[in-house]
Amino acid sequence: MTALLKRLRRFGIGRILSLQLLLGLLALRVWDPGPVEALRQKSFDLYQFMHPRTERQDLVGIVDIDERSLRVLGQWPWPRTVMADMVSKITELGGTVIGFDVLFPEPDRSSPEVAARTFQGLDDATRERLQHLPGNDAAFAEAIRSAKVVLGQSGYRVSGATAIDRPPQQSPIATLGLDPRAFLVDFPQLLRNLPILDDAAQGHGLFSIIPEGDGTVRRIPVVAVANQTVVPSLSLEMLRVATGASTILVKTDPSGVRSVSVHDFEIPTDGKGRIWIHFSAPDLSKYISAVDLLQGRVPAARVAGKMVLIGTSAAGLLDLKVTPVHPALPGVELHAQLLESALTNSTLSRPSYTAFAEILLAALMGLTVIGFAPKVNAGPLFLLGGTIAALMLSVSWYCFSSLDLLIDYTFPLTSSFLVYAVLVCTNYMTVSADRRWIRSAFSQYLSPDLVEQLAHSPERLTLGGEQRELTVLFSDIRGFTAISETYKDDPQGLTALINRLFTPLTKDIVKHRGTIDKYMGDAIMAFWNAPLADSAHEAHACEAALTMQESLEALNDERRREAADGQPVTPLRIGIGLNTGVCVVGNFGSDLHFNYSVLGDTVNLASRLEGLTKQYGVLIIIGEKTAQAVRPQFAVLELDHLQVRGKQEPERIFALLGRSDMAADPVFTALLEKNEAMLLAYRSREWSQALETILLCREAGKTFGLDEYYDFSIQRIRHQIESSASSK
Repeated sequence: MTALLKRLRRFGIGRILSLQLLLGLLALRVWDPGPVEALRQKSFDLYQFMHPRTERQDLVGIVDIDERSLRVLGQWPWPRTVMADMVSKITELGGTVIGFDVLFPEPDRSSPEVAARTFQGLDDATRERLQHLPGNDAAFAEAIRSAKVVLGQSGYRVSGATAIDRPPQQSPIATLGLDPRAFLVDFPQLLRNLPILDDAAQGHGLFSIIPEGDGTVRRIPVVAVANQTVVPSLSLEMLRVATGASTILVKTDPSGVRSVSVHDFEIPTDGKGRIWIHFSAPDLSKYISAVDLLQGRVPAARVAGKMVLIGTSAAGLLDLKVTPVHPALPGVELHAQLLESALTNSTLSRPSYTAFAEILLAALMGLTVIGFAPKVNAGPLFLLGGTIAALMLSVSWYCFSSLDLLIDYTFPLTSSFLVYAVLVCTNYMTVSADRRWIRSAFSQYLSPDLVEQLAHSPERLTLGGEQRELTVLFSDIRGFTAISETYKDDPQGLTALINRLFTPLTKDIVKHRGTIDKYMGDAIMAFWNAPLADSAHEAHACEAALTMQESLEALNDERRREAADGQPVTPLRIGIGLNTGVCVVGNFGSDLHFNYSVLGDTVNLASRLEGLTKQYGVLIIIGEKTAQAVRPQFAVLELDHLQVRGKQEPERIFALLGRSDMAADPVFTALLEKNEAMLLAYRSREWSQALETILLCREAGKTFGLDEYYDFSIQRIRHQIESSASSK
């Protein structure tokens, strides 16, 4: 489980969450709920608003039952004789096909035969004459029969209208592929016109329109199911009658309806047989007021050669629709725009494959963000994201403006942004947590400056275990056993003393970029060059060791001042060993507890050097590699050769005595020469020469606190002289 968590952490919690979010977003797009669809449609609305279709004024005209016509001719519905006159006028002016965006499901109440039955106070003769006059509906039917007229039908029951109990006139619709009824929009009713009118018409088409969920009309079904019957739309049927086509062909595949064909026109649809209308800006010039038409004030040029729709723009007749280009467009103009789009081959299309392509693009963009975002800096990533977004928008806009193809840019961009946002948020939280952990883990072992460097650059921290050259320090209190005996009845006092000692020593270490490894009773272990790299780790370690001895002297002075008059105070002394070499550094321990520590022969030798400080009578002993690195910044003096396990050649060890000012002191320089001569004579077994030279060294060494070392060395030489004499 721990290994799994480590692998997951390396992969990145942000990436895992982002990948889960991406999968969820892709599933959401497949489901395509209302909000997702609404966002997509709003983007298409923006395109339509920015780039409406170019108007063609020579194709379709609208005879408008407008407010002015209602004021002049009276309230709706008008007598059917008026409608007959309207059909005749349009035919006379050269209109090709007439389509009614109004319904005539009931007999004309102003017709003579209806008046004969309903009017009261009529004498029998008048009633008889009225009954034998031609009916208004018959006159209207005759006008319809003499022209190319398509009557509208409704997919909804109009209040007060009575359903006609007879089979509907089946429109000539053929199918290529699967039965389209499984895919088409299904209306609950099919409300038709009076049989006398239906029989006279050349075609019948559905004018019912279903807005989108937000109330905006963007698509119109060109074929639909109404009362279990497949019927064409009003516009499609007008196109069929105008071209003289005998059949409407519906092409389907497993994904739904692909297109609808009439004569030489093939109109692409969505899977439900709906057309995406490319709206033009509203143009009042195509509107002809009904009263102007009936009163002969319309020139033939406004009607000749056009397909003419009859409908209403009057607000009181409740046929105003919300569209992407206008908040209240008359419903009749929607059919006119559909006809113009079909005739100019400028209908918008959104084939079934576009959804798959958009999902695939969103997946690729999301995976790209997940893969590259954690590796790329914010600036280049922002530039890359902006470039991709601009490219996506450009492609989508080109497809719309030049190819009449609807490509959704909102979902790929939105999903990619959300994935990126999750990455940023989780990365921020992870980085904050890492920084808190680093501050907590290292605040007791590193200086505040180094802790902040680690917190802001955690990539510089390697905790998993690595080989690295380090300088290791061991310090130990000399005579600690004796000191402990004086506190055997006061353990709290001993603890306070140790803490009082370790506090300044620890500060000296961390001040000089060291890392506290552990406290071991009266000993301190520290190291340099990890977890943060330190190119001058040998020098920093030496400076820390010297400062520790100075802090110890300051502490002893404080203790003397605090002591009661005449009470002796045992001064504290520490020995320090420093060694430089390759170590293994990292987290060591168990799953329950671990420490950031170091292992290796370098560590063992540093501990051994600390133990030799008492024997050689010096405060700080450093290894050969440390000494080579810090000369001449520090005053170092060679002490001896030390045989180290695993090495054939002995290790040279040195006393660290002071800083660069001491190293440059002529007295110290002279001492170095004498000391080297003494060691050369000693190693050459020239005991008399070594003894003579060391006596000179002892005099010079008193200035640098080397009395004990030279006394120890004199004893060794005299012991060698005695051993040589006895062996002879």
